[in-house]
Amino acid sequence: MTASPLSPDFNSCKQRESAFPEGLDVIFCPSSVAVIGASNRPESVGLAVFKNLLQGDFSGILYPVNLKAKSVCGVRAYPSISDIPDPVDLAVIIVPAASTPAVAREAAKKGVKGLIVISAGFRETGPAGAKIEQELLSVCRENNIRLVGPNCLGVINTDGPVGLNASFARQKAHPGNIAFISQSGALCTAVLDFAAKRNMGFSKFISVGNKADVDELALIRYLHADPLTKVIMLYVEELRHGFEFIKSVREITGGDNPTPILAIKSGRTAEGAAAVSSHTGSLAGTEAVYNALFQQSGVFRVQTIEELFDCALAFGCQPLPKSDRIAIITNAGGPGIIATDVTIHSGLQLARFSDETTEALKSHLPSTANIHNPVDVIGDAGSERYRAALKAVLNDENVDGVIFILTPQSMTEIEKTASIIPDLARKSGKPVVASFMGLMDVSRGVAILEENGIPHYPFPETAARVMGALYQHSNWIHRHHAVEFELTFDRARARKVIDESLASGIKYLGEVEGNEILAAYGFPVLPARLATTAEEAAEAVKSLGACAFKIVSPQIIHKSDVGGVKVGIKNPEEAVAAYESIMALVRKNVPEARIQGIYVQQMAAEGIEVILGINRHKVFGPLLMFGLGGIFVEIFKDVSFRLAPIRHNGAKFMVRSIKAYPMLKGARGAPLRDIEELEKCLMRLSALATENPEIAELDINPLIVHEEGSGCSIEDCRILLDPDRIC
Repeated sequence: MTASPLSPDFNSCKQRESAFPEGLDVIFCPSSVAVIGASNRPESVGLAVFKNLLQGDFSGILYPVNLKAKSVCGVRAYPSISDIPDPVDLAVIIVPAASTPAVAREAAKKGVKGLIVISAGFRETGPAGAKIEQELLSVCRENNIRLVGPNCLGVINTDGPVGLNASFARQKAHPGNIAFISQSGALCTAVLDFAAKRNMGFSKFISVGNKADVDELALIRYLHADPLTKVIMLYVEELRHGFEFIKSVREITGGDNPTPILAIKSGRTAEGAAAVSSHTGSLAGTEAVYNALFQQSGVFRVQTIEELFDCALAFGCQPLPKSDRIAIITNAGGPGIIATDVTIHSGLQLARFSDETTEALKSHLPSTANIHNPVDVIGDAGSERYRAALKAVLNDENVDGVIFILTPQSMTEIEKTASIIPDLARKSGKPVVASFMGLMDVSRGVAILEENGIPHYPFPETAARVMGALYQHSNWIHRHHAVEFELTFDRARARKVIDESLASGIKYLGEVEGNEILAAYGFPVLPARLATTAEEAAEAVKSLGACAFKIVSPQIIHKSDVGGVKVGIKNPEEAVAAYESIMALVRKNVPEARIQGIYVQQMAAEGIEVILGINRHKVFGPLLMFGLGGIFVEIFKDVSFRLAPIRHNGAKFMVRSIKAYPMLKGARGAPLRDIEELEKCLMRLSALATENPEIAELDINPLIVHEEGSGCSIEDCRILLDPDRIC
């Protein structure tokens, strides 16, 4: 897809260096480049990089650096960067890994402020390589040098006044408005080839390699300020920022000047969390973390590289739909039905046409046509019939976007039909995506669409999914920001329990200490007492009413499994019997357990059982979980995740994103539950997690959600403290 026209006042990226964050203009817009390790040797990386720079219309000055050669590709070479008589902005380094720190020091003395280290042999090879990489990074930081790599393909900037191709890619990147950031250099070469086939262009193309210095977040910030970049694509293997990423990127994707970001994350089937003691820990694998990270940042995650390109095509040249009402125009019933199914599945709906639109369609289409959505103009439709249908539906205020389908039949005017779409689409201000089905017959029509910024897909289901992606991003940008709750916490009370537990060597906290911590953060803890004798248990029941009895022992996590729980104890006599029964069963089943007593807890009123949890990720910090609770949490796995801290919007999303949400909304005549109090509990959980980094894992299961206005009740909780997992 070719680039959209540039603004008239844009002549060179050098004119707007001060507008760019991260100090990366020296990487993308250097006035001079030294290639250290440039070579005349055929098939060498040093030759490939220098030729790409030389033949890529670079507007600055090139200096090949080679210890022995007098010239490289006919350009005078220098034995070292120190021998270059003029200033050098950027150095591209292609020397053995062990030599790079020394080369970087020499470049620093020369005044170089940007390095692209293409060489491999660093952290990816093991401890010895990691040590070299750290030394290289130290040199760069000591001298205020920005570093891309090491172990990368390089950097490309297609901006005409710059023309920088500091990479060893075989395929040239054509100008466009899409930026691509990849952690895989090998994937970059395939992507460039694939993009050329689909007539896609790039504003910037970056292989980050090991990300010793410049990483995805720095580049996203830079590209957001780049007027040539309209869409950012990411290929991610791992990220190193948690809440900082969320905080920065959500302003980029959903702020006043939004830039859509599309990402594919590799390693979806990697092993999850290690063996843990909580439900939250067992469910909080790597996928959950990255899904939360992307969702909270407004990054649209795709599952395949093809989907990445499919979406980027539309995001790069189409406006966003204002709502989810979509029209489908086709000349064949089958593809229209397929598109309808995928449209609905993608979170969209078929628009209901106004009477004026229906009349317009009726007057221009034959009687055999379908004038309702999806519109079937019939197989013998020419371009004028298509024009009339497209104009009518685009003029309808009930339509927010159009999926345009054409199947090549003997009477179909493929090129003329393609030509009518761009102008009507532009005038409407609504997104139009096309599917001219086939390959050879429709190729000239497809070329017309691509040349005029109309995204095209071989099959209608892809077009429908892409329209769904556009709508999701529109939803993100226009999301309602919920009013924040005013919550108060007794932080000192919670801190006292945590500190005393750790000082005593206690890391597993059951309900006695756990509920004390939760109560300090305002959670709805049920009245309870610890009973160490049958008589104390009887007194507790007499005072509290109907109660549940639970064994208290640091050695017993799953109480029900060992006979350590009884519920519905209503009077002192039942209390004595229940106390003695639990003690006997537990001593028999877990003779080594140190029993502290029985937790006598008031029975909660009826409600929906949900689970709230915390699991602390080693890189991204506390991960919050919410879902359908009780004993089936790990069977149904109906849960959602967010990285803490969250705002009210995040709490609302967590509650509404589980499949069981209709139960909370009062499905099938059941009462509406207290969703507001549930959201407050999630906000309390977020504060608890962020303010107490010693909490490694936490389960509140179940939390009973009562009828609207009646609040919630915590029936059970457990907390694992681990100072070694603080991050």
